[in-house]
Amino acid sequence: MPRQEGSDAGRIVIVSASVGAGHDGAAAELTRRLVASGFAVDRLDFLDLLPARLGRAVSSGYHRMLTHAPGCYQRIYAASERAGGSGPGVRALLRGAEESTLRALPPDTRAVVSTYPGASQVLGALRHSGRLTVPAVTYLTDFSVHPLWVAAGIDLHLAAHAIPAAQAGACGAARVLASGPVVDPRFKPATDHRERMQARARFGLPLMAPLALLVAGSWGVGPLQQVAREIQDRSTAVPVVVCGRNQALADRLRAAGIEHTYGWVQDMPGLMHAADVLVQNAGGLTSLEAFAAGLPVASYRCIAGHGRTNAAALHEAQLATWIREPAGLEPVLTELLDGRLGERQRAAGLALFAADPDTGPVAAILRACSAGTAPTPVRPPGRRGRPAPRRLVVTAALATALWAGAVGTGIAATHSGSSVLQAIDHDPDHDDPGVPVDGHRG
Repeated sequence: MPRQEGSDAGRIVIVSASVGAGHDGAAAELTRRLVASGFAVDRLDFLDLLPARLGRAVSSGYHRMLTHAPGCYQRIYAASERAGGSGPGVRALLRGAEESTLRALPPDTRAVVSTYPGASQVLGALRHSGRLTVPAVTYLTDFSVHPLWVAAGIDLHLAAHAIPAAQAGACGAARVLASGPVVDPRFKPATDHRERMQARARFGLPLMAPLALLVAGSWGVGPLQQVAREIQDRSTAVPVVVCGRNQALADRLRAAGIEHTYGWVQDMPGLMHAADVLVQNAGGLTSLEAFAAGLPVASYRCIAGHGRTNAAALHEAQLATWIREPAGLEPVLTELLDGRLGERQRAAGLALFAADPDTGPVAAILRACSAGTAPTPVRPPGRRGRPAPRRLVVTAALATALWAGAVGTGIAATHSGSSVLQAIDHDPDHDDPGVPVDGHRG
């Protein structure tokens, strides 16, 4: 990825991964802020650092799992979470990226920042062994924290909110700071009614109707067609759907009569100015952008794994309402559009961005740069369940590799038994078999 020069403050390397858009989105905003603070910044794609050119297979395998076997992915995610993170297969894969990662770091690097869990594992191992002699920082892009995010040796974990910070601590992270979200500054509330009407006119949207903006990340994963139909049929809001890079999904939605359907949208701040509420299914970067834009957010028919854990964490933080049943869609949307629930969520979302800059992620990275060079161990988690049985550990190891997309779904079925195969048959949050997907803006 391109190098961006700053002044003589030093060089920081950010390691992201082109898996969806959330990890890269956080990396891009961190880059902008660090460059503005006088640093030179290099960005690396972790997928390019994996051995044997496996990076694209990682991304496509993960994508296929989310798209075609969400129930299986849910079982895999939960098993790997209970087992405490990565298994032997994943560790072997990540060890293969250690030397290439070291070689990619310029000699004048002052710190390395990860926005992807696999990269954090590699950087933590290098730091823990002493081969990486500068601080390693993880920025947690998810609102919920899977154990794979936490690695021995990482000097500091940064979170958008106190809830993911606490989850990281429970997974064993020794140093955690709730430093606030990193979002492009273009995402901010509309200044007045006129700006909202101008945004609606630019996108060809109804000027007076309440608008529910539906998103599903850069891959367009999940039953968007079903959700759009439900909103159209069960609420007063008009669905406005963003399919990201999933052009096939956009074509199907238009053919099904969902008039306001878009592919990849360059002006998402403008589209959020036009909308009244955001409905999402993954809890990723777009949710944070909506908070910054002053939109109330609902989580509905969430994708497997991190989509559901993010929805639970956002609900706990009172930032987004998790609608668990179709019967709740209409009353919750009504409350978000016109009631006190919407007012409370708008205020809570905007409050995330009112933090003192001295406590923000860039300030935290600066402090990490000036700290000592001793690597940070991971302390034992404060809470552990009973040891997982051997079969579950094997399943979790293979499944975590699949979560990273390192092997195909056929291997998962072969090694994890009929219980995982049965999970593919029905997933209550992905029950529209006519909507396979492969791309979206997030």
